[in-house]
Amino acid sequence: MSDDIPIHAVGAAHAGVLAALHCASFSAGDQWQEAAIRELLPLPGTHVGLAVEGEHPAGFIMIRCVAGEVEILTICVAAEYRQHGVGTALLTWAIQQAEAEEAETLFLEVSSHNHVAQRVYQKAGFRQVGLRKRYYPDGSDAFVLGYNCNRAALAEA
Repeated sequence: MSDDIPIHAVGAAHAGVLAALHCASFSAGDQWQEAAIRELLPLPGTHVGLAVEGEHPAGFIMIRCVAGEVEILTICVAAEYRQHGVGTALLTWAIQQAEAEEAETLFLEVSSHNHVAQRVYQKAGFRQVGLRKRYYPDGSDAFVLGYNCNRAALAEA
């Protein structure tokens, strides 16, 4: 795997690829079908970054920027590309997009059972700011994590 994983901004033309990645990455109750992805893509402030390793889609991240905040709607990495920096590259892309949008904060939810993702987010500077009890279809809680995009505030802290 390359240390420099290319991330490409994509749109509706890639909805099928995105849906296939999402369905391969999540259990049945958490999968997003192509129709659902197509509904989200045209919403104002929605951006998608697709990671490509060689000729193969390796994962993607979908964010939505609204009123000074950015939410990571979903992030997924194909099984064969996990633990190779793809998730970190996607997260870095999302942070760069949030900063380009001059967002104050970047938020996401992560399952209390997903310890690997929690470590990636913590390493990137995300901190727990909330909890959603029994949020996921399997009954697991969601940790709400936040990232402060305001570099001036970070420098003063």
